[in-house]
Amino acid sequence: MSREIPKAYEPQEIEERWAKAWFEEKLFRAENSADGPVFSIALPPPNITGSIHIGHMLEHSQIDMLVRWHRMRGHRTLWLPGMDHAGIATQFVVERQLAAQKIRRQDLGREEFERRVWQWRMESGGQIKEQMIRLGASCDWTRERFTLEPALYRAVIEAFLRLYHEGSIYRGRYIVNWCPRCQTAISDLEVVHVERPGKLWHLRYPVVGSGDYLVVATTRPETMLGDTAVAVNPGDERYQKFVGKRVMLPLMNREIPVIADDYVDREFGTGVVKITPAHDPNDFEVGRRHDLPEIDVMTSDGHMSEAAGPYAGLDRFEARKRVVADLEALGLVDKIEDISHAVGICDRCKSEVEPRVSTQWFMKMKPLAEPAKEAVTGGLIEIVPDNQRTILLQWLDNIRDWCISRQLWWGHRIPVWHCDACKEMVPAIDSRIEVVDGRARAAGIPTKCPKCGGAKLTQDTDVLDTWFSSSLWPFSTLGWPDDTRDLRTFYPTSLLISGYDILFFWDVRMIMMGLHLTGGAKPKDRVPFRRLYLHSLVRTAEGAKMSKTKGTGVDPLELTRQYGTDALRYMLTSMAAPGTDIILSDDRIKGARAFANKIWNASRFLFVNLDKVESSGLTLEEMAGPEIRAKAPYAVKGEGALAHRWIFSRLAAVIAQVDAALESFRFHEASQAIYQFFWGDFCDWYIEWVKPQLTSTDRDVALAAWRNIFAALDSALRLLHPVMPFLTEELWHKLPQPEGARSIALDKFPEAHAGWADAGADDSMARLQEIVIAARNIRAEMKIDPRQKVAAELSARGAATPALVRENLDPILRLAMLSELTITGGHLDAQGAVVRSTAAFDVRIAFGDAVDKDAEKVRLQKEIARLEKDIASKHARLADESFTSKAPGHVVDALRATMMERQMELRKLRDRLAQLE
Repeated sequence: MSREIPKAYEPQEIEERWAKAWFEEKLFRAENSADGPVFSIALPPPNITGSIHIGHMLEHSQIDMLVRWHRMRGHRTLWLPGMDHAGIATQFVVERQLAAQKIRRQDLGREEFERRVWQWRMESGGQIKEQMIRLGASCDWTRERFTLEPALYRAVIEAFLRLYHEGSIYRGRYIVNWCPRCQTAISDLEVVHVERPGKLWHLRYPVVGSGDYLVVATTRPETMLGDTAVAVNPGDERYQKFVGKRVMLPLMNREIPVIADDYVDREFGTGVVKITPAHDPNDFEVGRRHDLPEIDVMTSDGHMSEAAGPYAGLDRFEARKRVVADLEALGLVDKIEDISHAVGICDRCKSEVEPRVSTQWFMKMKPLAEPAKEAVTGGLIEIVPDNQRTILLQWLDNIRDWCISRQLWWGHRIPVWHCDACKEMVPAIDSRIEVVDGRARAAGIPTKCPKCGGAKLTQDTDVLDTWFSSSLWPFSTLGWPDDTRDLRTFYPTSLLISGYDILFFWDVRMIMMGLHLTGGAKPKDRVPFRRLYLHSLVRTAEGAKMSKTKGTGVDPLELTRQYGTDALRYMLTSMAAPGTDIILSDDRIKGARAFANKIWNASRFLFVNLDKVESSGLTLEEMAGPEIRAKAPYAVKGEGALAHRWIFSRLAAVIAQVDAALESFRFHEASQAIYQFFWGDFCDWYIEWVKPQLTSTDRDVALAAWRNIFAALDSALRLLHPVMPFLTEELWHKLPQPEGARSIALDKFPEAHAGWADAGADDSMARLQEIVIAARNIRAEMKIDPRQKVAAELSARGAATPALVRENLDPILRLAMLSELTITGGHLDAQGAVVRSTAAFDVRIAFGDAVDKDAEKVRLQKEIARLEKDIASKHARLADESFTSKAPGHVVDALRATMMERQMELRKLRDRLAQLE
């Protein structure tokens, strides 16, 4: 590879080239047969319908950062990728495409519809994989998995049958969350509750045989058509005389009983509630206790059923209007209130969910929850941040059975057959599968009913919830239920990184299923992962959660095209403190892009200047060969020795800091430490400090300086690689590498050599930097032309600082743009000058010829006038009681803090003007 570094940093060309090379060379294939430490992690499988969003970008950047770090530390590292078949979402997409052709899936039949979905999957369902490859995810793509592939289909059947035979999976008729658009049951976790304006209708139910009536309140009047009772609290004296009597259900002319049940809160509303067992989960339980009938007045697509009488066929919301209008015509509406209430929305299609009685498959969760809880409290699984651990344990304490069936055609079909003769349920004989046209299905098909001997058996039409197969992901992807080498090597996985928004959907279910189904002798061998890190969410600049529907979503691919993948990765990881969300802003990503440019330009500076040195007989191999870099640091003769000792001491400190930060998921600390080292220590101080040595006519000085600077650059690139893989890969290849070296990703993460740490060099360099910075700050305050050198004075306490300054006088003068630095022991007078003081020294620069006093006085007077006006305005606002009493507290506090800052700034300017005058 050419060592020439182009002038302009163009991330697109670099990234596309290296992403292609990494994938084609199978660079990240994990070894399962060698010895040594293992690090394994499974990718949270994205939906095949999806594309990369900013949440993925954050998650994948964090995973990739850790994976590359572990790989470079010599661990056998597996990042196992794959995709989820996404039952509801995928069927929704394909049905929408068919609808455009005026085709319904029912017109095609189940088998043809499945074939069409598989075809769509092959043509369009891999977009997110291609995006991940392009963004440099260092997955082992040779082990890629898909939740509907044959091996994982078999794992699902095996898990289902084990749970079914032990009685953990059962079928029953219960209230579920029903989505009329998707026409399937969905779990509690797939229902999003949003606050919406609505109405509370107070309806009169006439008491049979009297002129009395009971008033009930409801937000869903259309469900009253399925009422089978009204209920009061048994201790409510107001209604005791009505218990046992009957009321006439309006519009349906059906008598229903008045019952007493402790469920009713006598303090809420009127103290009387309507009981609709088929359309409300609490009413369902009341109905079971009182043996009430369950009347389902809706169809699967959200229309009123035949049981709704004259309203049959109406859309549920249209029926609501008609019911209310008819009740008003009968004088049975007591009152109507405007309210705001939480409405359940389907997380997939955003339709309003309908609680509805339905026959479904369920899984008992309490027996699985206790071992999961013990694994967490016993320390077998570490959860970061700790507050999420508390939330997880509370959820396990209150866990409910899981509705695992879905009324879809795309997914893992439930491996149970129903006897046409006696309705007996007959499970698959075993977990064998057969593959037809690339599609897997159960092969252990029962041939007769064990109860009645009937030979006509029909497979259950439902499929399993997508999260059921996902709950097996950490071990099914490694070959379970077989005892494979991958399973023995990489399970339990080392870590799971996931968003906290799917903690209950996925993370906890994996813990329960791993503990229950895998074969380790001890719980520590069965947990799916040893550590769980729940990352933050990325929010808009205003702090809102990003939303495509609201137009506040951000396309990370567009950001990478504009700024580069490395810049976006750095920006996200540098803000990823555990437990805090990330506020995305243009300024932050522009800063990250500037960091990438800084690295590029610093590296280019070295190679451009290398051409001049090579003409004197030094070669790149002699200065930067791998065996040469390994022996750094090299002693440098004369004045410049301190900076070389210091840069390797800084390297030792930052390596330890980054290792500790990544070990504890403090991605922001690791990223910021690398930034401060590369930009500040290496570029702004070290390179600038030793520049004259690089072109020294003394061959020994130049050779040692070049060797050190290339060794430091090499370590810095390897340190930075987990955060910014593309840029570092490109620049690493510019340095001479060992024969057969393929990638920086397979090189070693830097380790601090014995003797690198040098507290004396750290202290001395820090003192010299303070002096330079003090002089720079004075120049900035005096508005001195950056190209003009000026004289300065230094007064230091003690003998050590003057001696140190004299030893390093040349770099101080160069970096502070000073023509001379006079060292004195006396007091430095601020008259006619600006002085900066610390506990160890004072620096003074006189106005002299460097400052146009008259022009500076005019500028200061204008600035003082502007500040006085601004302060007066803010003071007036803070004195206005109408403002301070109505404005939010944080707004008032911010205004007060700003005014104080302006007042301090004004005092400084007045002092400066007084000096000039």
